Amino acid sequence: MLPVVDAGFIGLGVMGQPMALNLVRAGADLVVWNRTAARGAPLREAGAKVAQEPGEVFAEARTVLLMLADEAAMDTVLARGTPGFAERVAGRTVVHMGTTSPGYSRDLGAAIHAAKGRYVEAPVSGSREPAIQGRLVGMLAGEPEAVEAVRPLLRPLCHETFVCGAVPGAMAMKLAVNLFLITMVTGLTEAFHFAAEHGLDAERLAAVLAAGPMASAVSRTKGAKLTAGDFGVQAAATDVLKNNRLIAEAARGAGAASPLLDVCHALFAETVALGHGDGDMVSVLRAIEARTRATAPTGE
Repeated sequence: MLPVVDAGFIGLGVMGQPMALNLVRAGADLVVWNRTAARGAPLREAGAKVAQEPGEVFAEARTVLLMLADEAAMDTVLARGTPGFAERVAGRTVVHMGTTSPGYSRDLGAAIHAAKGRYVEAPVSGSREPAIQGRLVGMLAGEPEAVEAVRPLLRPLCHETFVCGAVPGAMAMKLAVNLFLITMVTGLTEAFHFAAEHGLDAERLAAVLAAGPMASAVSRTKGAKLTAGDFGVQAAATDVLKNNRLIAEAARGAGAASPLLDVCHALFAETVALGHGDGDMVSVLRAIEARTRATAPTGE
């Protein structure tokens, strides 16, 4: 079957669903698929075609965007390791928008090229709210012609995109960005915990931070959640732990020290172990609180 739509989109999770909706609302003729079929309902209502299985997306779209949770999900959707892999990717441009290890992305790109397809890395920086607003930041890598062909498709999703050279340059850049995000939000959360232990008003702390040189969109958003005790997910602690592991592995592979990340890695592992993996990344507060209780002097 020849491609009959502008693009395909696979992976309608916390980030993927609003991204796909923005494409449809911008006028893209889109076919989508998600493992949990109910996630496709808003796309159908917006005018997208909802496929019954991922192979249908590849059959109908020349460019397929993947926003999937991990490497295993990627391989499953692409039918990697089976004869169906070449059938799906030949003559197609596969756009990898999730977060995986740079090594995995490099190998996947080579496999797609060997199967006569094109491959573009396009991971994004930003959580669910920027995804809804179409204000993500895109990082792209791949053959220049393929990157430039994909770039217009990302305009409804990203307010800015940056070309990061050859694969896996964009994935490595995404990990560098995430390293800063993880350590920054963990530090912010610890500051709110410190303030609480000293009887300070959380709203006043948030106001002081917002007025000063350390203010950012992240500090304002996460500060508001900490002030309100709101752990509703924007970026889940489980996902942050996964990203932390990827960054740590990449750092070790390059022989780079990552002392701040290593502390955060332990804290997010404790957060998940305490049962807060489905909460927002500010749920790392629970691990910090647990450490405080563990070191508090016991009464006689």
